[in-house]
Amino acid sequence: MHLSFTKMHGAGNDFIVFDRPAGMALPSAEQWRALADRHRGIGFDQAIVFEPARTPDTLAYYRIFNADGSEVEQCGNGARCAVRLLQLQGRAGDGDVTLGSPAGTVRGRIGEGGIISVNMGPPRFDPAALPFVAAAEALSYAIEIDGRNYEIGAVSMGNPHAVLRVADVESAPVEAIGRALQQHARFPKRVNVGFMQIVDASHIRLRVFERGVGETLACGTGICAAVVVGRAQGLLGANVEVHVPGGRLSVNWEGGDAPVWLAGPAAVAFTGQIDF
Repeated sequence: MHLSFTKMHGAGNDFIVFDRPAGMALPSAEQWRALADRHRGIGFDQAIVFEPARTPDTLAYYRIFNADGSEVEQCGNGARCAVRLLQLQGRAGDGDVTLGSPAGTVRGRIGEGGIISVNMGPPRFDPAALPFVAAAEALSYAIEIDGRNYEIGAVSMGNPHAVLRVADVESAPVEAIGRALQQHARFPKRVNVGFMQIVDASHIRLRVFERGVGETLACGTGICAAVVVGRAQGLLGANVEVHVPGGRLSVNWEGGDAPVWLAGPAAVAFTGQIDF
C-alpha cells in the first residue's frame, strides 16, 4: 500500500493527515500501529483521514485513528490541523471552514499568525453521553482505584473525558492513574484522563493521558474538557489559557449550551510517502 501524507502538529500533539483515494482500503489496526511507531514507522499520536463530504454544507469529512489502531469520535487538535491543511492546499479560504466528523459537524476559523480555532460544540455532562456508569449526573464523582477514592469530573466533548484536580501537575501520577482510569469498568468505551492544576481563574496547567495513545504533549478535547469541568465547578472563567507540555492553547466557553472554542497553532512538520 502506498501512502502520501502530511505530518502536522498542534502544540506537539502530532498527526499524519491524508486523503483517502477512492477504492483505497484503510490500514488495518496492525498497520496503523506500525505506521505510528516512532522508531520503525512515521510516528504520530493520531491519523486524520479525509474522505468526501457527506453533506452539502461541509467541505470534507474526516476520521480519526489512534496510534493503537482504534478509531475514535473526535480530536480537537486534529480538527485544527485538518482546517489548517485545507487552507494551505487552497481548498479552504481564510474565513470559516465547516467539516464533518464522527462526532458531528465541526466549524473552524482561520486567524492570523497560523492560529486556528475550532468550535467543538457544547459539552455534554450526561453520563450516558460518555458513556460513564453513574446513578445520576453530577459535577463530580467518587471513583475507586486500588482501594482509594478519587474525585473526578466527567464530560463528553464528542469523546469521553475524566478530569482530576491536582496540586502539582508535574508530580501527578499520570501514567499509573491515567491507565487505571482508562481501563476502569465504569467507562465501558475507555476514557481520556486529564490532570488539571488551577493556577488562577484564567490559567491552568494540564497533562492528559489519551485513550489509545498514552500521555501526549497536548490533547485538544482534553484541554476543552478540563476547562469545561473547572468552569462548571465555579473555579474558572469563560476564557482560559491552558499550559500543556507542548505549548499553550486557549479555550472559550460561556457556559450552558454555548459551544466550546479551542484556539492555538497548527503547523506542518513535513510531507512524505511510505509503502507498507
